[in-house]
Amino acid sequence: MLSFFREYRFFGIFILIFSAVVVSIMFNILTPKKVLPIYQPTMVNFEMVDSTLQYQSKYHKIADFSMINQNGKTITQDDYKDKIYVADFFFTTCQTICPIMTDHMVKIQEATANDDEVMLLSYSVTPQIDDVAQLKKYAIEKGVNDKKWNLVTGDKKEIYELARKSYLAVKEDGNGDQYDMIHTENFMLIDKKQQIRGYYDGTQADDIERLLEDIKVLKADKKSNTQ
Repeated sequence: MLSFFREYRFFGIFILIFSAVVVSIMFNILTPKKVLPIYQPTMVNFEMVDSTLQYQSKYHKIADFSMINQNGKTITQDDYKDKIYVADFFFTTCQTICPIMTDHMVKIQEATANDDEVMLLSYSVTPQIDDVAQLKKYAIEKGVNDKKWNLVTGDKKEIYELARKSYLAVKEDGNGDQYDMIHTENFMLIDKKQQIRGYYDGTQADDIERLLEDIKVLKADKKSNTQ
């Protein structure tokens, strides 16, 4: 009996390895890969969406924009060409949720420090206060990497329209000023086709971990990485 096992032990090892490989392949084939949704206005809380878009169910993309960053440089969509990026809306004098959101953006910056494919973009909702000098001061205080993360200011109307019509991310203030807005804790994940692929609570650590995992999913999605 022992001689039998000795004679066929290599065959038995081969069978075990072969079986493990087959099981692994079958598991990968049968386990569906995670695919991130492409968010349309109809999929988002109507409070965050401009009334002209609330019934749009397809073809939604981030509109072109022109802003000024913390270094006085003009930032447009071309600066994010072929990039996956995380966007949010904030203001430097906010003492409530913004500090938490910024700390979490710093965490995303650190987690993607060596990944040139991923960038960050933060729009100020108080451009009359957050000029270039104020943004630069804030960027230095928070440890912003200028090559990866743009803090931007600009025309208030354009920022408002981007927030309401592109990123679907802020509420109207309702105080009579057409361009006033209530920024939220939302972080948005944008793919290389300028489509929204995820919303996350920027104040919650668990959501930041989910966002980082979704970035990996998005990077692995060939359709999302082809213009």
